Amino acid sequence: MYVVTVETKKQLDDAFRVRTEVFFEEQNVPMEEEIDEFEDQAIHFVVYDQNETAIGAGRLRFIDGFGKIERICIVKTSRGTGVGRLLMDKIEEAAQQKGASKTKLNAQIQAETFYKKLGYETVSDQFMDAGIPHVTMIKTLLS
Repeated sequence: MYVVTVETKKQLDDAFRVRTEVFFEEQNVPMEEEIDEFEDQAIHFVVYDQNETAIGAGRLRFIDGFGKIERICIVKTSRGTGVGRLLMDKIEEAAQQKGASKTKLNAQIQAETFYKKLGYETVSDQFMDAGIPHVTMIKTLLS
């Protein structure tokens, strides 16, 4: 498995395909909420398996001094295999290289424990986003 920073249309299409599978098809997030006006501002990432199949995706934007991590998703058959950690490591590294000392994300409640294992701290009460309960979490990146 390996993570790439999206540079080509094919890679971006692969990222969108994973996001569509996880958020739209599996979690019933409306497509107009999943693909938004910030796509062009974001740095996109995609995870490929040994067969060159896209199995994970995410994006990074910079807001108010934070590296804001968004749209993290792993296809169902690859969850629990370390793909999420691999993806998060790459995104956090990119955030740090661009000068961010902290990252922030809105985690689905079901993924809160995963992010806590990566050093994230919950800083909000529960809220709904696209019909799914979330919390905001932050992490200070080590220099």
